[in-house]
Parts: sequence; structure tokens; C-alpha cells
Amino acid sequence: MAIKMRVLYNSAKPKIKNIANDIKAHYELGVNAVDVIPPAYSCDKERVVIMILSAKGAHLDDSLRLFCQELTKARAQNIALMIDGNEAAANAIKEVIANVAQNNAVYDEVLYIKGGLPIIGGALKPEERTAIIEWVDRVIANLK
Repeated sequence: MAIKMRVLYNSAKPKIKNIANDIKAHYELGVNAVDVIPPAYSCDKERVVIMILSAKGAHLDDSLRLFCQELTKARAQNIALMIDGNEAAANAIKEVIANVAQNNAVYDEVLYIKGGLPIIGGALKPEERTAIIEWVDRVIANLK
């Protein structure tokens, strides 16, 4: 796929990492396309950044909050959120991103997932994989 996309995750759950790598494999992304938050290589002119996060409530981890504050339009034109958590966490992240000086386009549809347990439960069910890929397809179709 000829799109500059990064998939970044912030979770210790193996299923979250597997989802990120599944997206990378499906869209044939480059070597550094999947990384943890904060990433080893900062975002630079990304067409879309998909963030997969384990978060509950309005309190955000400091490293996640600081990373979101640095996501200017020059670093990421579009941002999509996949949350292992609740709506309060998604709203807190959207608020931080909205306060960045140059507003990015944040995809309206947040995908809520079940991240599984921290030690086991890393396998994706076929229906989960299908739902995730369909959601990413919608994100790409609605890029601004």
C-alpha cells in the first residue's frame, strides 16, 4: 500500500501488539511502521497515525499525554484511535490532541476493543481481525 501510515501502541498486553503487527502485515507497511508510544523514531509527515491504547478513565499516562501534545499537523495529518478501555479515555486523548496548536484531523469513529489479559490472550479471533481491518479501511477512505 502506498500510504505513509504508522501504527503506535501503548499497552503491555500482547493482544494489542499483535493487532498492531496484523495491521502492518495486512497493509504491507515499512519496517518502522509499528512502534510503542513514545516511538523510537518520531512521526514525520505521516498521512495517518493509528494509535492503539489501553486506557481507562480521564487520567492519561504522562508519556502518552506528552506524545499526544507533540502530534502537530507536520508530524501527523490524521489520527485514528483504537481503545482498549472506555469513552472517557478516548475523550481525554481527543482533548489533548485538539489542544495542539495546528489541529490534526482526528477520525470520529473510535474503535473499542477488548485487549485481553496482560499475560495471556494474545490471539486475535477471525471476527476481531475482520472488524479491525474494516475499521482501518474506513479510516483510510476518510482521510483529509
